[in-house]
Amino acid sequence: MEEARLRLMVVDDHPMWRDAVAKDLEAAGFAVVATAATGTEAITRFRATRPQVIVLDLQIPEPGGVEVTGTVLQEDPSARVLILSASGEQDDVLEAVKAGATGYLVKSASRDELITAVRRVSVGDSVFTPGLAGLVLGEFRRMAQDPGPATLPGEQLTERETEVLKMVAKGMSYKQIAERLVLSHRTVQNHVQNTLRKLQLHNRVELTRYAIEQGLDE
Repeated sequence: MEEARLRLMVVDDHPMWRDAVAKDLEAAGFAVVATAATGTEAITRFRATRPQVIVLDLQIPEPGGVEVTGTVLQEDPSARVLILSASGEQDDVLEAVKAGATGYLVKSASRDELITAVRRVSVGDSVFTPGLAGLVLGEFRRMAQDPGPATLPGEQLTERETEVLKMVAKGMSYKQIAERLVLSHRTVQNHVQNTLRKLQLHNRVELTRYAIEQGLDE
């Protein structure tokens, strides 16, 4: 289907791995519009080709994956970054998430897991290798304990937006939320986009943190 031709960029400094991932994604119906081996190449080619999803290794020649994530999302907040890394180290995961990545898979993930993750990240879902999702939510909870700047009042949100936000905080996918509320996937996305705009947040990861800070995940 034409609508499935998502524009992707694959960034990895190992040519065989990079080519294999790009080939798998092309075979799944995606359009791989660029590949890169270094952080500098990644940023330059991102600006030239504007992919919707970047499949990115963290351990690449400078600037590294975390810095690349921050740079591309600053330039285009609608882009999505899916980390595909050999490392499942807690610090690496959290640094990537704080930079704005909405997905993190370790390289032992299967081809099908990667393809599913790309599709989910592209529509705004956050995807983490099993075991890492709890770590990320746990870190957001820990950060929420620290006194920080005052959050924006939740009164700005409609009742339905708050309802959707609570489900996001519990880690439900857009598809699950749509089924629970008997809404279309598009309507759920619209509610989330409106909520992001009202709260001046940029992505689902920031939204999840906000919801936990507000105690909406109880």
